[in-house]
Formats: sequence, C-alpha cells, structure tokens
Amino acid sequence: MTSQVQVWRKFKWPSVVVIGLLVAVVVYSTRFRVDPVTNKAAEAISTAKPIPAPAGFAEQFLARSSDKGKDQGQADEPASGHALDPVLELARKALTQIQTEVDDYTGRLIKRERIKGVLGNEVQMDFKIRTRREVDGKIIRPLSAYLKFLEPKSARGREVIWIEGANGNKLTGHEGGFLNLVRVELEPTGMLAMMDNKYPITEIGLTRLVEKLIEKGERDRLVGPCEVQIVEDQRVGDRTCQLIQVTHPKPDPRYDFHIAQIFIDTDRMIPLRYAAFLWPTEVGGEPLLEEEYTYLDLKLNVGLTDSDFDPDNKAYNYP
Repeated sequence: MTSQVQVWRKFKWPSVVVIGLLVAVVVYSTRFRVDPVTNKAAEAISTAKPIPAPAGFAEQFLARSSDKGKDQGQADEPASGHALDPVLELARKALTQIQTEVDDYTGRLIKRERIKGVLGNEVQMDFKIRTRREVDGKIIRPLSAYLKFLEPKSARGREVIWIEGANGNKLTGHEGGFLNLVRVELEPTGMLAMMDNKYPITEIGLTRLVEKLIEKGERDRLVGPCEVQIVEDQRVGDRTCQLIQVTHPKPDPRYDFHIAQIFIDTDRMIPLRYAAFLWPTEVGGEPLLEEEYTYLDLKLNVGLTDSDFDPDNKAYNYP
C-alpha cells in the first residue's frame, strides 16, 4: 500500500499534466464541431427582430418626459438634451437597485456571440451568482459564479466555478461526458477559458451588464444623436418587460452597434435581455446579430451559500 502511494505521489503531477493536455486538445477540437443551432432566445421573447424606430421619436420622448415632470410640480425644463438621458437615468436606478437589494440569483442564461466576425452557436447554461458586497471600499463578499452548460452538445455537462480573488482568481472547471477526467484551473482571460467566449467570466452578471450599458450610453451621447424607442408590454419568458431600443442610423466606427435592445422587467426593474445588431452589409439587408444575452426563470435572493460555489458540492459532477 505504501509503495502504491509513493508511486502515485511520484507520478501524480506528470499524469495530471498529460491528461490535462489531452483534454485541452479534445476540447479545442470541439470548437470546430457544428451542432444543430437552435434559437431558444428568440422563442422566449415576443420581439426577436429589431423594430424600426420612427423618425423624430427621440424628440417626442423627451417632450413627454418634460411634460410628465411638469405635471408632478417640478420646475419647467426645456425639452432638450440627448435622447439617451432618460435611458441612462433608468439604467442608473436599476444599477443602484441591483447593488443594494439583490444578494444572489439563479436562472438560465441563453447567449449567442459573434467572435472575430463569426456568429457562434447558441449557448445555454444554468447559473448561480452571488453579488459582490463592499464596505468602505473593502470587498466583504466576492462576486461568485457557478455555471452548468446545457447546450450545445459539445459543451453539455461542463461545470465552471469562479470566485473573485480566490484560488489566484482562477476558475475551476471540468468537461462533461467521457471528457470528465480531471479538474482544470484556468486564468479567466487565458486561451482555453476564452475559447468561444467574447467576454471572460469575470464580466458575468446583471451588475456588470448594466454597468456596461451605462458606459456605452455615456460614450455614445458624446458622439452624436441617436434614435430611442420605448415599447411597452413585451415579454421575456413569463415576465412582462419594457423594451428600450437605441438606433444609430448611420455607420460610425465610434459606435459599437447599429441597434441595441434592452428588455427591462417591468416589476423588478432588472434587465432580462440585451441584444445588439450591426449595420447590414448591403442596402436593404437585415441587421447582423452581434451578441445577445437572455435571462430566463430568474429568481432573486434565493439564499445561496459557500457550498453553492464549492467544486466538492455533492450535487455537482466534478471529478
């Protein structure tokens, strides 16, 4: 027995490295496998394509916003400013609410991304996320994420856990099926971790989504005018949403998108879907999907604990 332990200790790390390399090669090869492409995100929403924004809508919206303030007894203000101003105000309120009232959440994320000009397959995953909490600039609860991949078939069964600042800030994951041989620890921005991903796992979550929307909006309002459309009574899954659509009519390298759609849960003031489209490649053509993220079955403040982000959790399938 002692000799067996000594042999294992002697060959443990070389063996793990060899197995890990084999897994990496096989995983890398799956990048080029073509799985049937479904569009569950489109099925989950009532508006899957960009809505043409009527001319002058931004000015009309600003005028209505001004009139509403006047009815509430606020001081008269000119119907001027940028069309994105009321949208940015809404986004900041949503961000504050998430930061102060949401401790954790679970659900299913459906995403699709264009990487290096190629639109990838739709990816579905169940997730658990615990939000970051800071006191006096010190993190007392790090951002934590657990992901279990459901689609495409080549990724099915994969599990990933990442806790901000822990484990050298590396993620811990494993593949599914016959590839479930070893745990791997990867840099979030490394080649393997970023394979078929536009953004690293460090960017995950509703908080970062809203922060990025605010960053884009603040930058875009400095570039020039745009068109904004608000559409009520839209649905994402079983939730009623307000759709905010931002359109940049003319191509401009300073803009990230031609059309962006943000679906806001009407009751909870939380974004449930974001989709961005590029300009058509030809006159009269369809806008090109750049990226889309849809949150379904989103449950807030479910009481996640440290065990939900522990690879040794018996409910998980880590080797």
